[in-house]
Amino acid sequence: MVIEHDSAGAAQPADSSAPAATAVVAEGAGIEVANLEVVYNDVVLVLRGVSLSVRPGTVVALLGANGAGKTTLLRAITGLLPVHRGRVTKGSVTLAGRDITRRDAAHRVRAGLAQVMEGRRIFAELTVDENLRTGAYTNRAALADNHERVMDLFPVLRQRRRQTAGYLSGGEQQMLAMARALMSSPRLLLLDEPSLGLAPLVVEQIRDLVVDINAQGTSVLLVEQNATMALSIAHEGFVLEHGRVVRHGPSDELLADKDIREFYLGMSQVVERRSFRDVKTYRRRKSWGV
Repeated sequence: MVIEHDSAGAAQPADSSAPAATAVVAEGAGIEVANLEVVYNDVVLVLRGVSLSVRPGTVVALLGANGAGKTTLLRAITGLLPVHRGRVTKGSVTLAGRDITRRDAAHRVRAGLAQVMEGRRIFAELTVDENLRTGAYTNRAALADNHERVMDLFPVLRQRRRQTAGYLSGGEQQMLAMARALMSSPRLLLLDEPSLGLAPLVVEQIRDLVVDINAQGTSVLLVEQNATMALSIAHEGFVLEHGRVVRHGPSDELLADKDIREFYLGMSQVVERRSFRDVKTYRRRKSWGV
């Protein structure tokens, strides 16, 4: 399902039978990353002047191969760089108009950010309900309401409430990780490879859940190597390579782009797949300004 845009800029589904990514602007949080540079161990420069934005109430897809800098960008947004001996050396991160570049991770969670990391990172020895309660640590007052909300979004978790989380299937663990993040009432949800290692049918379920979460007013930054899935529900997309944004635009334009289709969607007869930069012609280099 591809999201199209009408003359007023609102997202409209190209296929009325598929779920639409609905932009709910009033209660969302906007994130702005401007000219961000990040180094690890004061030596390795990973992000090189990255600029990216997530408008309130939208889904934004972030694409890129392994090592492109996607996870580092998420760490810079959520304040987890110090844990990995990384730091921002240039640029800024702004949430809802407030600079949070130097704020710690706890402050950013309280300000409305939540992240689901690659690999799920659930507490395997706790029950489903206990995992959910940990997600509500910064928002205890809304625990009951948010618990009911995630049970409605993830009916399978209602059936598994008292089950030890480590015994859930891979898809159920991913749903639990997403539900736990929602327990803090985030205005912006960051998802790092939520479809990784899941069966195609479960990937479709995760895709539909992202659409539902967005329709309820939560902005989403979706990091995915499954470009087809990500762009099918996103309003906009950014392509990251070697620590730089090399392409961005509306999702339907990226889906139609020859280079995106060739390198990320597997729609090519090219035998050798090199860097995304390498496959671009001079004309594309000129038009992209890289």
